[in-house]
Amino acid sequence: MEALMTKRALKRMAREGAYETGQYDDAKVRRLPVDHRGGWSPLPDEGGARGDSRDQSYLKTIKPKSPGQAQLMEAIDEKNLVMALGPAGTGKTYIAISKAVEALEAGRVSRIVLSRPAVEAGESIGYLPGDMEDKLAPYLRPLYDALTDRLSVKRMRALMAEGAIEIAPVGFMRGRTLNNAFVVIDEAQNCTYMQLKMLLTRLGWHSTMVVTGDPNQSDLLPGISGLADVAARFEEVSNIAVVRLADRDIVRHPLVAEMLGVL
Repeated sequence: MEALMTKRALKRMAREGAYETGQYDDAKVRRLPVDHRGGWSPLPDEGGARGDSRDQSYLKTIKPKSPGQAQLMEAIDEKNLVMALGPAGTGKTYIAISKAVEALEAGRVSRIVLSRPAVEAGESIGYLPGDMEDKLAPYLRPLYDALTDRLSVKRMRALMAEGAIEIAPVGFMRGRTLNNAFVVIDEAQNCTYMQLKMLLTRLGWHSTMVVTGDPNQSDLLPGISGLADVAARFEEVSNIAVVRLADRDIVRHPLVAEMLGVL
């Protein structure tokens, strides 16, 4: 009878959760790593220790996947002003923003400033709902996407709330001096010569600026974009790096390189 009562008591305690968690070593179960695809992975982290890796992927240092990307990353480390020119899919924006996040996390700069021209490519933003900020949001979305790929959404929102990350269209950059900042000017092929001159002269003390764009994909009228002209002039300045990426540096789907080869 005593043995029977003991079994019943054990079953009741199991149902009611009366066991102390210390009786079980389930720490490994609670700390199972999560892979980048959102599912469980039995593999340990790169360091060999198991742990919750949901946020660790955002902190990894990126590695170049082509000679051109290696040249671009080296130039960003060595120069205060870098012009990154090349076709779509070569990782220009991603590398620039990744380096910006790396500099911010390491304390080398106090803020990140991302800017992009809001140029209508055959469609008008006037029909979009909301105020001006809402209308500009679709143009700035690629910058948000790159940021969230390097930072968790929670971390990005916190940094933006405290002013450590700022995203603004080109028109809002006039008259500013950007000290102790990492500045990324994206889609610069949609800037005129005078707009680029204005943006480039925003560079302040202890700051790095990376200008990215593809001169062959401008949404402006022919002859209006100033990116190719500015890059050609800067190639003669030793303290400025002009990195020209090519089709071999494209890291998207292989068809992208093939399409650009015939278009």
